Amino acid sequence: MASSEENEMYSKQWEGCMEIAVQTARTAGQVIREAFKHEKEVSTKSSPVDLVTETDRLVEDLIISSLREKYPSHRFIGEESSAAGEKCLLTDSPTWIIDPIDGTCNFIHSFPMVAVSIGFAVNKELEFGVIYHCLDENLYTARKGHGAFCNGIQLQVSKETDMSKALILTEIGAKRDPATLKIFSGNMERLLKAQVHGIRVIGSATLALCQVASGAADAYYQFGLHCWDIAAAAVIIREAGGNVIDTSGGPLDLMSRRIVAAGTVEMAHYIAREIQTITYERDDHNVN
Repeated sequence: MASSEENEMYSKQWEGCMEIAVQTARTAGQVIREAFKHEKEVSTKSSPVDLVTETDRLVEDLIISSLREKYPSHRFIGEESSAAGEKCLLTDSPTWIIDPIDGTCNFIHSFPMVAVSIGFAVNKELEFGVIYHCLDENLYTARKGHGAFCNGIQLQVSKETDMSKALILTEIGAKRDPATLKIFSGNMERLLKAQVHGIRVIGSATLALCQVASGAADAYYQFGLHCWDIAAAAVIIREAGGNVIDTSGGPLDLMSRRIVAAGTVEMAHYIAREIQTITYERDDHNVN
């Protein structure tokens, strides 16, 4: 077991890593802002609605190459490299978990909810997260045990426990077959019957989760997102005083592609009880 001196040493080391992550996210955001003005070259990945652009690949290469130059022994999980066939493997090694453009469909349509997300894990535990909203330049950051911030202002989740006073966020996911759509609409219907104030879909899981961290929304749930959508945001929500769990009601499983996040335990578990599961293949399905 690590001593308090070792823990302090590692904490300072990860603080340095987070400072580099912030610089890298800002640089990536500049590239995205410039590309936002121009026509995009679009292709598809796993489905006709799972979209990718040349900028996604360019930005991921920029982020990973910049970080690898400084930390050659670290591991990397990136959305586009995983789509290209690299195994999505989380080990005990220091690991960067990267979404170069969260909200690619938004980016393609010039809808301004677009973010860079960089999470960092050691011993399979999330240590810090950086999410940069490229268009309005809001920078969300958190390090385990040190609070969560947006542009230096500390974040605090909502403490709402009453579903009838809640604003809930979700996303549709890549599956659009009739059975999946029926479950998706059924889940929304169950929450609407609880008389929630509203349900919103903004097209970016990371920025939706940041709205929970900031207290602007009370909860978020989704099936079909990925570890690179979750990693940074999970640290930010926890450090803002919130709760991040699996849709089963158990602990968050980063590779399970499902999540419930809320300001309060009561709201998180209420949603987990109410929603029906939409099954997606795990991110680590191809790891032996």
